[in-house]
Amino acid sequence: MQYFKFQLFIGLLLLVPALVLAHGDGGAMSGWGAGFAHPWHGADHVLAMLAVGLWAAQLGGRAVWALPLTFITLMLAGGVLAWWGLELPYVEVGIVTSVLVLGLVLVAALRLPLSLSLGLVALFALFHGHAHGTELPLAVGAFSYSLGFVGATALLHGLGLGLGLAVQQGTLGVLTRWAGGLITLGGLYLVWA
Repeated sequence: MQYFKFQLFIGLLLLVPALVLAHGDGGAMSGWGAGFAHPWHGADHVLAMLAVGLWAAQLGGRAVWALPLTFITLMLAGGVLAWWGLELPYVEVGIVTSVLVLGLVLVAALRLPLSLSLGLVALFALFHGHAHGTELPLAVGAFSYSLGFVGATALLHGLGLGLGLAVQQGTLGVLTRWAGGLITLGGLYLVWA
């Protein structure tokens, strides 16, 4: 139990820089800072990215690194599509759907084959990346902005993964399913709002 408390403390400590960025004065921010802050401003992004980390922990094996890496790679591809001006239909619907589906996958402890899991994560990542790319501030560089949002995404994946692995160490594995339920409720709220 002490190991779990330590993991939780470290996870919460990792959130401090994001909380500081989230309460900026609204002034100009570097490309990296704007990109790093962006995912933290939307519950849809935070919930989906945490869910990917939790699901990777729940699946175990190669999924521990493959799901987050796939998400980040295809999120960048979605951002590039947006920067090139290529439209992706139903981006917001895809993002909300990602929260709902990933939450339900966690609740059900669904163990899809790795290829299907990666395909699902890749599809959702394209939507999230396109939204990030579309919302690129005009005054910042796309490269540094993308480094920032990749860093924030990796941190959120890592937080979900760390929490998921920590609770699986003992009889607390059911907490991942409860977290999935909370993520699903968050997705339902996003649909309603």
